[in-house]
Amino acid sequence: MATRTVVPAWLCDDVAMSKTVLIVDDHPSFRGMARAILESEGFTIIGEAEDGVAAVAMARALRPDIVLLDVQLPDTDGFAVATALTSNGNGPDIVLTSSRDARDFGSLVDECGARGFVPKAELSAEAIAALLP
Repeated sequence: MATRTVVPAWLCDDVAMSKTVLIVDDHPSFRGMARAILESEGFTIIGEAEDGVAAVAMARALRPDIVLLDVQLPDTDGFAVATALTSNGNGPDIVLTSSRDARDFGSLVDECGARGFVPKAELSAEAIAALLP
């Protein structure tokens, strides 16, 4: 008997199937959870970073399609990292995340070059795909 794989309808447009992701967060437990969620939903995780310096270096070396980027990092904030990665117009798609509400950050989400914001509690491939072009 053949095994049948059911693919969610939103994956059929290949948004997740072909996207690589760099996860940036200073909490290993969140990085692990994000990896498990996104890999199970079709994304390929190509790296993890725990601070802004490592995030910029890894993004430039690995060239991910998407950077899932925590707003609060130990050495800088995610807005500065997003600006650094998107300033040349040729960077990855940035999706900011935080345990705080997006409204707490005012216009910073829109001004830093990020595609948008997904609360950590609502992280899913569908939420990320909704922000991508």
